[in-house]
Amino acid sequence: MLYDNHGRQLRYLRLAVTDRCNLRCFYCMPEEGLQFSKRSQILSYEEMTRLVSLLAELGISKVRITGGEPFVRKDLVPFMEKITQIEGIEAVNITTNGTDLVRHIPRLKKMGINSVNLSLDTLDKAKFLKIAKRDEFDEVMNSYRALLDSGIDTKINAVIMEEHNLDDIHSMCELTKIDPVSVRFIEEMPFNGGGKGYTPISWNKDRILTHIKEAYPDLIKLDDGVSSTSLNYQIPGGVGKIGIIPAYTRTICGTCDRIRLTPKGDLKTCLYQGEGFSFRDFMREGATDEEIKNQFIKLFNSRAKDGFESEAEAAKNGPLASMATIGG
Repeated sequence: MLYDNHGRQLRYLRLAVTDRCNLRCFYCMPEEGLQFSKRSQILSYEEMTRLVSLLAELGISKVRITGGEPFVRKDLVPFMEKITQIEGIEAVNITTNGTDLVRHIPRLKKMGINSVNLSLDTLDKAKFLKIAKRDEFDEVMNSYRALLDSGIDTKINAVIMEEHNLDDIHSMCELTKIDPVSVRFIEEMPFNGGGKGYTPISWNKDRILTHIKEAYPDLIKLDDGVSSTSLNYQIPGGVGKIGIIPAYTRTICGTCDRIRLTPKGDLKTCLYQGEGFSFRDFMREGATDEEIKNQFIKLFNSRAKDGFESEAEAAKNGPLASMATIGG
């Protein structure tokens, strides 16, 4: 089994399959976009499959596919089907913006995808265009309804941004009264590629919760579960759940069980880490399976205690990267 130097067992891989995205959400990347990686710089599906298989031997049992936007990469669904068949992998999930999801839902359902996280920051079409810079709101909402109809466990991820979507918080909570969906509000993070660094946010987890309780004073606190990334609640009588993810205040670091691999194959032992070790280069230089597993063990034996320690170290080398290049 794979443990870090703080005694935390690693069970969960977040695998970014591309840094490309068809939206331009300002909190994720600069408005002008990024200089996307060349095809040769990105891990092949074969290389990804090898790494997932070796991590499964080390105790990783859950995989989340992320991006960029995963579905902009060709042949993603056949790759996911292969991942679901790896011995030891018990759950495969995906995070998507939902712009090209509907046509894939039957195959996702058939292969046993456990849940889908839908990135959706507003229920207002005009504000969606302002945030994402693309007119794809109707497609995303069609994906939302199709997911609910399919019975796939559905979560909405909404980044809370002052002056942009605060008045959506209550309306999104209302969804949980009628739909079996988990709506999770995420603190905004400094990963837009613009070097926001330590700029404080005013809408942290406590303020978000206070705002929610103004409309729902009888909000019920739920059990968060082991290694949960969210603080979870429910409106009395509701069929869904409400979550708050303290991604910026980082009060959940103490139970983090996650590994992150970027599209280029760089290992991130923490979301806030700077440049990571390149497993792409290591494999292409001829590393054996045993050497790869030993390298994972070695790297997690020098993991930062929390996101603040990682960010402080990363800040020495310039602005934090764009979320699209990290994988969330």
